[in-house]
Amino acid sequence: MSHTVRIVMVLFAGLGILSWGALEWVSSTRRSAFIENSEQRHPPRREEWRQPRAELVAQRETLVRQSVVLAFGGLALCASAATWLLRRGTWRRWTQALREPPRGGVPVPEHRPVPRDPRPLVARLAPEREDEGDEGRWTPRRLKQTLRHSLEGENVVVVANREPYIHERSADGGIHVSHPASGLVTALEPVMRACSGVWVAHGSGSADRETADAHGRVRVPPEEESYLLRRVWLSREEEQGYYAGFANEGLWPLCHMAYARPTFRLEDWRHYQAVNQKFADAVCEEVDSEAPVILVQDYHFALVPRMIRERLPKATLITFWHIPWPNAEAFGICPWRNELLQGLLGSSIIGFHTPLHCNNFAEAVDRFLESRIDREQTAVVHQERTTLIRPYPISVEWPNRWVKDALTPEACRASVWKELGLGPDALLGIGVDRLDYTKGIEERLLAVERLLEGSPEFRGRFSFAQLAAPSRTTIERYRQLNDSVEKLAARINRRFGTETYQPIILMRAHHEPPDVFRYYRAADVCYVSSLHDGMNLVAKEFVAAREDEQGVLVLSQFTGAARELSEGLIVNPFDFEEASRALAAGLAMSREEQRVRMRAMRAVVSEFNVYRWAGQMVMDAARLRDRERLTERLTVHAVALR
Repeated sequence: MSHTVRIVMVLFAGLGILSWGALEWVSSTRRSAFIENSEQRHPPRREEWRQPRAELVAQRETLVRQSVVLAFGGLALCASAATWLLRRGTWRRWTQALREPPRGGVPVPEHRPVPRDPRPLVARLAPEREDEGDEGRWTPRRLKQTLRHSLEGENVVVVANREPYIHERSADGGIHVSHPASGLVTALEPVMRACSGVWVAHGSGSADRETADAHGRVRVPPEEESYLLRRVWLSREEEQGYYAGFANEGLWPLCHMAYARPTFRLEDWRHYQAVNQKFADAVCEEVDSEAPVILVQDYHFALVPRMIRERLPKATLITFWHIPWPNAEAFGICPWRNELLQGLLGSSIIGFHTPLHCNNFAEAVDRFLESRIDREQTAVVHQERTTLIRPYPISVEWPNRWVKDALTPEACRASVWKELGLGPDALLGIGVDRLDYTKGIEERLLAVERLLEGSPEFRGRFSFAQLAAPSRTTIERYRQLNDSVEKLAARINRRFGTETYQPIILMRAHHEPPDVFRYYRAADVCYVSSLHDGMNLVAKEFVAAREDEQGVLVLSQFTGAARELSEGLIVNPFDFEEASRALAAGLAMSREEQRVRMRAMRAVVSEFNVYRWAGQMVMDAARLRDRERLTERLTVHAVALR
């Protein structure tokens, strides 16, 4: 028996004796005193003895009640003290057991006491973490091994609207290959190079048919041909209705809080259904097993999962929704909301960038479909089928292949300075986007204007280069944006520019990745001002490009990337004052602070790279497949026993 327990037992025993004795002593003493005083003041008369002594009885009851209260108060105080002693002794034994090595064992470093301040330990382990190299990091090789071990070497089939390589006919009659400006392509293309498989996409290039075989197949990338690209051909009417109409005039503004009104037309919906069926058929033609692994990408193909499920019930279907998912009330605007939800629930797993988007999707299903939401497992049970809902924050490849062959940051800076005609003491900010109203390009330029208004010292020195790839020019809203951005840039240049200086350098053209990375490596500041974005990979690309650990990232709080890259300067892009102050702070930031911030962000991007993103989905899919196969075997066995 421990020493503490003995003390507690003695305390309780003594407390009981003392309480009883005190109660008896107080009662007898007060009773005697009361009787004595009564007799002295009023000698008893014979006739009074016969009267009921109600008053005396009442006073005695009051006296007893007070004594009991005092006794139990002391008991409670002693019990509290005993409990405190017992808890203190037990806690000491637990902590001592954790600090000491196991009995009979030899003390080893793992069993040493945990230090109060972990920072020296972290500093000591940092060099060891660096020495590990890529062993603990997700790499193309590790992803390929995971795919082989977890999914038995199944080839991956990707379904996406955008193709990773476009063959175009040039003016001189030749054919050149371009890499489209797309966050989806940026993320998925390195995964496909690592895993092989098939990429099913819309063949949109002017020379795509000439470079593909009779079935629309061509090996890519051109320099290494590590996977197959299967092109699907669409008529002009199909492309206009499915892509420009339903997907980008309907779903895109519906899912982004950028205050553009969504437009839904019955004709567009019919084209959307037909094109989704066409892509589902193409996928089924490319698979080589009954249980393939299929990655369905983005809002263009909400109906594809169920269409494939009907033909391949054992397929592992992972759908990743790259844009935000709105709350249930906003999603309810869509006339075909139920059909979209039912189509997506043909998936084995549905992935979003953030837990918020996962919750929004679950709420939409709960409101509009007969289903059961499993909150503990974060899953939806619909028509006797379970679909998991998971957050998978997307990222970029690490190390980035465009950085490997790039010039040094100093050489990139000299090249860009010469190209833009900047002076030796000039400062450069950049923005890299498609010309899209959700990217906040107008808000970005207005923040630059406010910077030049409030900080005259930057006039004549600071220029902002906006690399803007034309996008969706068949849609009126995008054509209006193109015109308004051009007019805004011209107005700011007239106000602050000179014959030799332009504060806004608008570069409306498609830029290949090596050229974009040259600007990343040359810039002093990169401003990502998205008004609403699922993730935004420009922010992560900028970080990946800066192995010199210089440059400042100014990042919108309305991007998924802001959750991970908190060492950037996080701003509200609608607040031009706040954004301009952040730009000024970034331009004035010391090299040492830039290094500390960039090093922290690079650690995040390198650890949570695109191979980890794909690997997590693969492992979740493997666990789900194993569970489904086990359930199927148990069902067959139970039926056989009957």
